[in-house]
Amino acid sequence: MQPNAGRITTHVLDTSKGAPAVGVRIELYFIKWSGNEWNALKMAESLTNSDGRLNEPLLHEGKLEVGEYELRFDVKPYFAQDAQTDMTHVLWTEVPIRFAVRDTGGHYHIPLLIAPGGYSTYRGS
Repeated sequence: MQPNAGRITTHVLDTSKGAPAVGVRIELYFIKWSGNEWNALKMAESLTNSDGRLNEPLLHEGKLEVGEYELRFDVKPYFAQDAQTDMTHVLWTEVPIRFAVRDTGGHYHIPLLIAPGGYSTYRGS
């Protein structure tokens, strides 16, 4: 991969249904320590498509910097849109995943596997 050709991608799967999570709003932030507090600079926002994926990377084309990033998955509206979902059993409203970028030429694929009572993530390919 070329220098500074790195990118951040994601997808969301609903493990309670065994299907892609459609219409989940995802925000990407660059997290920076300034003075005595963390500051979050919003870098991108997108919605998952019918495959639970984004139509393009959240960050690419040389914009990836070394540092900490945070993905915020707004899952409450996703669960609420399904009349079959009992919202009293939905624990998650937003899922933040903070991760470190050390290689600006790398591909950081951070999927979210979500269900009303649990979630997991990993670095994919």
